[in-house]
Amino acid sequence: MASNRTFTMIKPDAVKNGHIGAILNQINGAGFKIIAMKYTKLSAEKAGEFYAVHSERPFYGELVEFMSSGPIVAAVLEKDNAVDDFRTLIGATNPSEAAEGTIRANYATSIGENAVHGSDSDDNAKIESDFHFAGTEMFA
Repeated sequence: MASNRTFTMIKPDAVKNGHIGAILNQINGAGFKIIAMKYTKLSAEKAGEFYAVHSERPFYGELVEFMSSGPIVAAVLEKDNAVDDFRTLIGATNPSEAAEGTIRANYATSIGENAVHGSDSDDNAKIESDFHFAGTEMFA
């Protein structure tokens, strides 16, 4: 059974470019309920821990540096079929391949600076949500 929660981060590029409000509006407009949210900054250590799954990939160091370069907005979202629906809403990792109207088509500038993170599975949504939020910080 699919979970009804997913995790997202508005990445440093989108925060720096002033897109927080527009992205949150698009998320709300797609029927997602925000049940936890915070404006924060990841240390290089925390960014490395969060993206540890990519530690053997050639882009890992660059990813950690980017994700710790400025503030982010972390959020837990709720909706039926949340993970798949959110992946559709954000679009392809490469914004030039993202469908028109998706968050990445609208706000991303490159594969590396692609505006938002979205969990890729129900299991990862739980892991990623728990990484950023205590249970007492989520309000359904």
